[in-house]
Formats: sequence, structure tokens, C-alpha cells
Amino acid sequence: MCGQMRPDTVQTTDGAAVLARRPLTGRLVLPRVRIRMGPLAGHVALASLVLAAGIVVAFATAGPSVLVPRSSSLFPAWEAGPLHAVFHGLPNDPMGLSLGLSAVVVVMALAYGVVLLSVRTLSLRVIVAAVVAMHAILLMSPPLQLTDIFNYLGYARLGGLHHLNPYTHVISGELHDPVYRFATWHGLHSPYGPLFTAATYLLPFGSLAAAYWVLKVAAVLGSLGFLLLVWKCARILGRDPRFALLFVAANPVYLIFAIGGFHNDFFMLIPTMGSVALLLRGRHRLAGAVLMLAVAVKFSAVLVLPFMLVAVPRWRARREILLGAVLGAIPLAAMSIALFGLTLPNLQDQSTLLTDFSVPNLAGLLIGIGGGTPGLLRVAKVALVACVVVLLRRRGDWISRAGWATLALLASLAWLMPWYVIWVAPLAALGTSVRLRRATLAMTLFLIVTFVPATGIYLTRHRLDPLAGPPGVASRQLQQKLSH
Repeated sequence: MCGQMRPDTVQTTDGAAVLARRPLTGRLVLPRVRIRMGPLAGHVALASLVLAAGIVVAFATAGPSVLVPRSSSLFPAWEAGPLHAVFHGLPNDPMGLSLGLSAVVVVMALAYGVVLLSVRTLSLRVIVAAVVAMHAILLMSPPLQLTDIFNYLGYARLGGLHHLNPYTHVISGELHDPVYRFATWHGLHSPYGPLFTAATYLLPFGSLAAAYWVLKVAAVLGSLGFLLLVWKCARILGRDPRFALLFVAANPVYLIFAIGGFHNDFFMLIPTMGSVALLLRGRHRLAGAVLMLAVAVKFSAVLVLPFMLVAVPRWRARREILLGAVLGAIPLAAMSIALFGLTLPNLQDQSTLLTDFSVPNLAGLLIGIGGGTPGLLRVAKVALVACVVVLLRRRGDWISRAGWATLALLASLAWLMPWYVIWVAPLAALGTSVRLRRATLAMTLFLIVTFVPATGIYLTRHRLDPLAGPPGVASRQLQQKLSH
């Protein structure tokens, strides 16, 4: 169909219209290219994620391997899972599995991108089926890459079975308990919040295997509950719940590192998203109270509170949020004092440890001071506070601002783990900031590249060590001390 030619175009001899030349001082605005994919690409991408999760679980459950830390010395059948008999005998070459896991995660990242580009062509039924299938598959896996679940059990048995305060005693105090051989932080006082610690006292301590599976099931169900709340929040906001759900649930870091590691972050994210949903519904006092449940699991959740306060324009509503937070904190504080006295979670030791590619450590290497020095870590904390203050003073979507603050928190951490990105992912999915979503995706890619085993292999072969400087050496010495 023909139409009028724009005044800034000219006609060439072959009939093609091109942009006319403009003065060099003018601003050239390039058209934004939007890539959309159809339902076939989306279905293939979702199927690829499910298949990739199945492949990782098959090799992890097959037998002792580098996929499951410490399994070469201890790998009982109850940890391996019910699929062990099915996949027993698969190859367990360390180099092959390390490179294989790296390749699978990269493929999952590509599939994740295709899913996001085609999400609006997918039915909710297909999305839910894929998400539930991936959760069911990962439930059958032993913990991947890290053994935090056994540290949870170590602290739980320390207090619930041996009647020792996990905030004043360490796992080495239960040297003859079977969990000691599975745990890693033998010399670290518990860094986990009092509500989570108290809840783990309810685990069945008569059998370590039973407690292990109860905690695994709770983590997977917690993930599904959290995703349901993300979906509900999207509905309340009038956003497409399919995009919000898959932005979080199809993320390969979420799948392999968060669910596959059975981490307790889900127990923080459930009340966090619950408080967001309540605030969106106008239940201000209850929103403040529920957020305190998240803070009592992991203190980092308190970062959401000031943004909830600026979300409501009236002082009366803000007072209700604060009142709810106080009323929620009182029984939690009473419970903590009753069980643990005046002792608090040990956040200090872990906050001074460095991971190879944490932002402060990389910044220290770039400016030539050897890595994440204590002084640089203090600067990072001050920068975080300044960032939060600036975000609170700005106008706009409070959920996006809370997401930016959470992303700044991740950038300030000396001990950065890949699954921490799930703290910001739901806020990015629900907020209006496209830049925040892009930044979250960039952080996801950064964490994938820096944490897949292939990166460690490459660095070792080329004799590159981000922790070779004095701060890194000190961090490794402290980590060794806390592990023995």
C-alpha cells in the first residue's frame, strides 16, 4: 500500500526510500528493533529448559560426582534420591561433567531468552505445566554445587536435638552427629534468622534422611508458593502474569542454583511478596507485619520497608505500615529471646568473606589494591546507603525503586552467590522499569559466566586467581578456619 513519503527521506533511482543527509550537529535516532517469537519457539524453549533440568538431575543422582560437593567421600542412597537406581552408571568424569554443566546452563540461558521473547504467545496452562515439571524434576536431585541444606540441618540439630544455641555454638559442637560429615561451615555461628532457625527445630531429628527430605520438599513447595504470589501481584497490578512468572521461574540461575540447591531464600521471599500483595490491596498494617516475617528469616528483606512507606502518599497509611511492622516484630523478638537469648545471627563473619567475582573484589582488583579490602567493603556499604537515600527521594514506581536498591545491595556484597539474583527478580518482573529488567538480566548473565565450572577451569589453566591478593588470601584463611 502506498503512502506519503516522509520529508526526511529521498527517492533513489531504484525506487528505494532512504534517510536524507542531516547536519552533523543533528541527533540521529535509530528505530528500536523489537524481536518477537511465536508459540512454537516458546514451546521448544520451555521443553528445552525441562529437558536440561532433567539431564542435570540424571547425572547428579547417578553417583558421586563434581556436581554434588563432597559426594566422592559420602553419598548415601537417601541423598542421591529415588532416581539413583535409574541412572546409576552414567559417566562421572570430572572434567566432562564440569564442562557439560557449563554448557547446559548456557543453553538454558539462551532458552530463557527465547521464552521471554515468546511469552505472550504461550498459554498459562503450558507455562504452569512446565514450571511444575521443572520443580518436580529438581526435587529428585541431590543438592547441586553447594551443601547449604546440610548446614541448615546442622544448626537445626545443634539446637533442636543437642540443645545448644546455634548463635553461640558451632556445628563442630556436634562432632559425633551424622550431620557433621555432610555440613561445611563447622566453625561458623549460624547466620540465619531466628524464625527460620526456630522453624527447623520442628524437623524430624530421629532420622537425618527424613529431615533432609522434609526440608527439600519444603524448599520446592516454598518456591512454588513464592511464584504463585508473584503471579497474584502481577494480576493486582494489571500486568501480564505470564511474563512476571516466567521472568523469575525460567531463569537458569533460579532453577539450577536456587531450587537445585534447596536454599532458604524462598522462605524469605514468600512473606516479602505476601507483604507486597497486601500493600497493593490496601492492607497496610498487615503488610508491615508480614514483612517482618521475611526479616526474621533473612535480614536483607528489611530493605523493602522504606520503599513500602514511600509507596503510600498519606501519613496515616504510613503509620499503619509502621504499626504493623512493630506489632509483627514484637512476638518475633520475644520468640528469639526465649529461644536464643540476646544473641543474634552471625552476619559479620560471612560479610567479610570474598567470592572471586563479587563486585567489591573486582573493583579492588581494577583499582590496584589487590581485591576487596576492608576499607573498600566499608565504602561499598556507604555507597549502598547513599543509593537507597537517592532512590527514596526519587519519584516513580516504588517496586522498581526497591528493585534498584536490591540490585545495589547485590553489588555491595563481598560474599556474592548466584542465587541471590532471585531477590531482585520478582521486583524487576513486577515493576515498570525496563532498565531494571535489563539490569537484572545482565546480572544473571554475569553470575552465570562467573560461576559456571568452565570459568574456574579456564582461570586455573591460565594461572589467574581473583583471590590471589592480600584480601583474597585473608578471606581464604578465614573461610578455612570457619570450615574446620
